[in-house]
Amino acid sequence: MYLPRAWRALYLLPLAFMAAFYFYPLLSILQLSLLPGGQPDLSGFRALVERPYLRGVVWFTVWQAAVSTLLTLLLGLPAAYIFAHFEFPGKGLLRALTTIPFVMPTVVVGAAFTTLLGPRGVVNDLLQAALGLDRPPVNLLYTLWIILLAHVFYNATVVVRIVGDFWANLDPRLGEAAAVLGADRWRVLREVTLPLLLPPIAASSLLVFLFCFTSFGVILILGGPRFSTLEVEIYRQAVNYFNLPLAAVLSLVQLVITFAVMAAYTRLQARTSLPLNLRPRSSIAHRPANAREWLAVGAVITLLTAVLVAPLAALAVRSVTLGEGPPSLRFYQALTVNRSQDIFFVPPVLAIRNSLVFSAAATVLSLALGLISAYLLTAPGRAAGRLARWLDPILLLPLGTSAVTLGFGYIVALGRPPLNLRTSLALVPLAYTLIAMPFVVRTLLPALRRLDPGLREAAATLGASPTQVVREVDLPLIWRGLLVAAVFAFTISLGEFGATLLLYRPAYPTMSVVIYRALGQPGLVNYGQALAMSTLLMLVCLGSLLAIERFRVGGQGEF
Repeated sequence: MYLPRAWRALYLLPLAFMAAFYFYPLLSILQLSLLPGGQPDLSGFRALVERPYLRGVVWFTVWQAAVSTLLTLLLGLPAAYIFAHFEFPGKGLLRALTTIPFVMPTVVVGAAFTTLLGPRGVVNDLLQAALGLDRPPVNLLYTLWIILLAHVFYNATVVVRIVGDFWANLDPRLGEAAAVLGADRWRVLREVTLPLLLPPIAASSLLVFLFCFTSFGVILILGGPRFSTLEVEIYRQAVNYFNLPLAAVLSLVQLVITFAVMAAYTRLQARTSLPLNLRPRSSIAHRPANAREWLAVGAVITLLTAVLVAPLAALAVRSVTLGEGPPSLRFYQALTVNRSQDIFFVPPVLAIRNSLVFSAAATVLSLALGLISAYLLTAPGRAAGRLARWLDPILLLPLGTSAVTLGFGYIVALGRPPLNLRTSLALVPLAYTLIAMPFVVRTLLPALRRLDPGLREAAATLGASPTQVVREVDLPLIWRGLLVAAVFAFTISLGEFGATLLLYRPAYPTMSVVIYRALGQPGLVNYGQALAMSTLLMLVCLGSLLAIERFRVGGQGEF
């Protein structure tokens, strides 16, 4: 699959975009780390080695990500099996609900867990009323446990989708052949199924580790001042202390680790793409046939509901029941009011407008650049194939780069010629575009690879120009993939928090920034506004993900 010859120059656009808004900021961080002031200076690295606090930050970042990954697998693998092998009422809705946390801003995840498990949370209210207690019995806020639980909540869908989609298309005749040869159920699992599942399990584990390693909002809100990851420390050093050289050193350390993880992930992802005679999921999934299967499905649904759905439900309920009196929409109505009358504290409803505008602009840009990139990766020919093997992981790099590091790189690099954009409103949608583009590319690739080249050849034989072939053959066949990619890009952009917190202008806050500011201010109305805004964002994410489930191309994707 390739673009018309006259359009080949378009292939340079995503490469130029990556060079200007990804590699250039990262190289600027590297320069600031090693050559602050233009002279070699390793004081930042010495501080990293000599200061126990900074060593502790690095160690905590690594081990909490490892533990979070293990706990996520413990929940995600049984759920992946159930989604892959059984059909049950509400499956599509449950799948969408369990995916919402992944595209929601971490600040909303923090609000959801505060609402469920905080001192004034739903769980404590119920326990106090039932047991007649004067004080909240559950005190998980600002502890390691709530951080780990939030990471499982946030990343379980990664395992469910990557492992579950592969498992759902795995040929069941392989296990049946082993059973005919005398293998019992556990031996089939150990010697046939697990070896085939190891690449997607390892790939999803690396991706979850990466997301937990670069965790920002969860640590900032739920961990409080006691805990700090590299991501949080970069933000504190850059914004609170304005120690840019040390922030750059921490960013460099984080980049080295994340790039190593991404390199391993792309290798494992390639192994999941090897031909294994995969079967349609419709030939594998079935309704539970007996009480044991129904019990397994019910247990997983209950666990998913408790861990993944309960915080979202508590958030929505609390947004209309917070405070005394009957349920009302008063906190939603308060979103239209600028209670401080401060020029830099705009009515929260304007943040909705800002988020929609920024996300729409990022969707258009990422969709255009992602489509061109996907065409480039599926171009025929040996030379194009060699180029695609190098270009594919490069286009995936923003997925493994922390949003805070990216935002910090923009502050360092884009405040001077040739790209003096530090005070420009375009900086936020540009960052969103870079973050969303990998999702667009990975969504469009399966759609383009499924196109039959014979259709293009037939259209050309009938006299269609290359441009007509793209417009009248390709686009009508991949429109579902384009729609899913657009929804995915819009939802990811709408929920972005880390880079936004560094790049936004005070007069143009986004929804995630307003939620974070409201959670950090005292008063019932501020807290209620944060819950109301979070609920609105959650509903948008739910609608988007239901659309993705409806229009997803085929049963197997790359995410």
